[in-house]
Order: sequence, then structure tokens, then C-alpha cells
Amino acid sequence: MGRLVCEHLTLGYENNILIDDLSFRVDEGNYLCIVGENGTGKSTLMRTILGLQKAMSGEIRYEDGLKSTEIGYLPQQTMVQKDFPASVREVVYSGCQTKAGIRPFYNKEEKSLAAKNMERLGITELAGRCYRELSGGQQQRVLLARALCATEKMLLLDEPVSGLDPKVTAEMYKLIKGLNDDGISVIMISHDIYSAVKYASHILHIGSDIFYGTVDEYKKTKIGKLYLDEGGEDR
Repeated sequence: MGRLVCEHLTLGYENNILIDDLSFRVDEGNYLCIVGENGTGKSTLMRTILGLQKAMSGEIRYEDGLKSTEIGYLPQQTMVQKDFPASVREVVYSGCQTKAGIRPFYNKEEKSLAAKNMERLGITELAGRCYRELSGGQQQRVLLARALCATEKMLLLDEPVSGLDPKVTAEMYKLIKGLNDDGISVIMISHDIYSAVKYASHILHIGSDIFYGTVDEYKKTKIGKLYLDEGGEDR
């Protein structure tokens, strides 16, 4: 079942076109990795999917009852965000803001959902800790739990393992794959091409050449072979 369909998208700013005539879809249970050089429009595409930016032309359709406000989003962290002085529980609760609307508090169901997602990601014992005191890997688990509070169908992840050590990176990839195996569609921007082809079902490569298809199809293309032979450096 389809969840996100993008048709003939042109993306950019004013007269600066970054991506032209892009079409792809994400179905239930798909794991799409978006790869490509920096500055080619990967983050612009993600902001457009989230409804934070308008496409210059083309169409985005949300299907299977999905809304742009019901997509869980894990952005790249800034230094200011890493130093955020809230508790883990408060950060995870904030993922329910769309559900809460203008209510100045979270209800029983929303708090229960946050507790469920903290347990799901193994951070229940951190609930009372200050977010800024956590390790990078712990912070990413907290932000992933927050993103899960916003969705039951789709996660958008922007470089979720950036800055993490190899052991924590492997753990994070396994967590994400587990969520995908549970039926959550995943769209992830990644510079780690080897992990992309290991875990993803589909690849969207953006750059001077654009490719969209399955991982097996990508491995057979000229650009796929080039990037894999170069050791996964798709920056």
C-alpha cells in the first residue's frame, strides 16, 4: 500500500533549481535511503515532504491516511539542540505536540504513548535525566522516541548516525531496521552508502545523475558501482 507519492517534483529556491522532474514513491514497509553529493537538494526534498517548503512544481500525495503532520522527523542536531536543558521525558513528550494541538498539557494517552516509545528504545531509565547530560547515542534514541510519538506510519531521518562511534552507529541502524520490520516506512538521508545498501529496500540517488529503484537495481547501475567502489564516499 502506498504512503507517499512524489511526481515530477522540481525543487529549489527562487530561480535556483536543485532537483528537476523527480518522481518516486514510498510504500508501506519500504526503507528508502536518499544518497548523493552535498548541495544537491536532499534536505530540501525532506523539508518539502514535511510540508515546510513548497515545491516549485510537481505533486506530493500522502496516502494510506497519512498526513504531513503525522510523519515522525529526526533532524540533524545542532550544538544548541544537544545542549537543550529539558528532561528526557519532556523531550519525548514534545513529539505529541501535533496530537495535543492547542492544549497546554499532554493527556493520559499521549503520556502513555511516550512511555511506550521510551521502553521500545530502551531509554525508560533515562526519563528523569537531563537531555544535555546524555551521550550522543542516548540523545539519538531520545529523539527517535520523540519522532515515534508523532507517527505510526513513516519516519524521516536526516543523518541519524552522524557523529556516533561505530558501535553506537551499528546499534542505531539495528533499531531503525527493527522499526521498519514492524511496518513503519523509513526515509533516511545518509552518507553511508554501504549501510544504505545493507539495510534499505530502495535507493534514491540525487546529483548530476538521478536514480530511484531497489537496492539490487542500484548495485547494477554505473553510478551505484562507482560509489560503492569508491568506498561509500557519497559526500
